[in-house]
Amino acid sequence: HVQLVESGGGTVQVGGSLRLSCAASGYTYNRNCMAWFRQAPGKEREGVAAIDSDGSTSCADSVKGRFTISKDNAKNTLYLQLSSLKPEDTALYYCAAGQYFSLQENLYNYWGQGTQVTVS
Repeated sequence: HVQLVESGGGTVQVGGSLRLSCAASGYTYNRNCMAWFRQAPGKEREGVAAIDSDGSTSCADSVKGRFTISKDNAKNTLYLQLSSLKPEDTALYYCAAGQYFSLQENLYNYWGQGTQVTVS
């Protein structure tokens, strides 16, 4: 049974920082791809950043230079460091796991329940 549990969300001021975590269990963590997605009210879910099994990363243009994805294989934990936050970053942030290195949500099989980030 695969389980992904996000944490670390909250309310932060414009320009502030947060670190999101995603604890994975029941999953071959270090041999597959993981990613962060987000969904703002009234908008479709979008890919934010992805990390491949070899550590290669990819970020959406909207967050490049501000967000950093990383993982700790020993802890089976995925991270997303959010910096220089803007009001438009307000969204429910999800982590996802799958076999393909991509920012397309239909390529991910497993999802967490999300953690809310609010920038005001």
